[in-house]
Amino acid sequence: MIRWISKNFRTFLWAFALAIAVWISAVTSADPDETRTLPAAVPVQIIGQSPNLVLNSKIPKEVEITLRAPRSVWNLIDADPQIVSAILDLSGLSSGEHVLDLQIQVHTRPVQIVSVSPHTITFTMEPLVTQSFSVDLSLSGEAATGYQVGNASLEPVKVVIAGAQSQVQKVTRARVSVNLSGIRENFDQALTVEGLDEKGQKVDGVTISPEKIRVLLPVSQEGGYRDVAVKVTIIGRVARGYRLTDISVFPPVVTIFSADPLLVSNLPGVVETQPLDLQNAQNDINTQLSLNLPFGVSVIGEQTVLIQAGVSPIEDSRTLEGEKVEITGLSTGLTSQVSTNTVDVIISGPLSLLNTLTRQDVRTTVDLTGLTAGTYQITPKVEILIADVIVQSILPNKIEVVITPINALPASPTPKP
Repeated sequence: MIRWISKNFRTFLWAFALAIAVWISAVTSADPDETRTLPAAVPVQIIGQSPNLVLNSKIPKEVEITLRAPRSVWNLIDADPQIVSAILDLSGLSSGEHVLDLQIQVHTRPVQIVSVSPHTITFTMEPLVTQSFSVDLSLSGEAATGYQVGNASLEPVKVVIAGAQSQVQKVTRARVSVNLSGIRENFDQALTVEGLDEKGQKVDGVTISPEKIRVLLPVSQEGGYRDVAVKVTIIGRVARGYRLTDISVFPPVVTIFSADPLLVSNLPGVVETQPLDLQNAQNDINTQLSLNLPFGVSVIGEQTVLIQAGVSPIEDSRTLEGEKVEITGLSTGLTSQVSTNTVDVIISGPLSLLNTLTRQDVRTTVDLTGLTAGTYQITPKVEILIADVIVQSILPNKIEVVITPINALPASPTPKP
């Protein structure tokens, strides 16, 4: 028996190898391997970082990965992309420069990692440091004329800046900025704090806590100055058939001044313009008018205000009853009969134009051009010879027209001898 097995061992080995090959071929043909790049980049996960160290280099957020795997495995990856992950493990690293390979994990088998781009990451780690700074307030611009800004108040007055040692060392001051241009009211806002270097440039890569602080600036009006509203004085009336749609003034509020503060304070809070004449106006008005100020009081800045007045026609509507219908375009040899010879026409437009409208300004037609014998429902056409007057509706909206051939006249009877 042993001699027989020994004699046929090579045959058994070849048969086993052939069986394995057939099995592999069958599996491969049913579930072939495919080499593909993942359709979406894989995010880089950073783990193991010491809380006392910070990265002072840009780490790629995503990597491109190419895999070789059976089609069935690719179906799993396509259904759940999180099966593949890229990890940068910083465990046990100290400050300084480091070079690490990304760890690619695929939570399914079998898979072969073909390529990773980028695969190797070079980065620097530095000690995490913090430093406290008093916040500087930077003011620009000027308050409106006649206003003054009081002492500022900051809450809180200090912030803590944290980050990589080399970046925090660049910071020389913390600053918030306020633009006062044209300010008339108290300023109370939460503003973002910036960390600046010795050249006044913003330092990136640091965090500031708190990120924003509250800035309060009292603003008050100086003696002798006062803000007052502008009231437009109107005389005359717009033309008949027109109406005043709106009236506005720019600026609506002006600042006035007097060397006698009592004179300013005694004003009612409103100043009037010189009269705006609307007499017989038919169009919009744009004009500059001066202000009617008491002696000893002057306006700061522009000495006139812009007045805009809207003037538009009064719209109305009329019904023209019994408008005669005119037949046009009837072919030779045909005659027509209409269901009605008149229609009512409702028109609208400016009242001033409607008052001048006459019958001669309106023409109503039924166009039979190209029509042969038969019965038709036709919409009349109304033409208004005055611009800006429009037709709203026609009653009736359709007219029945019967077109027939003209019958030949009967022959005259032959006289008897």
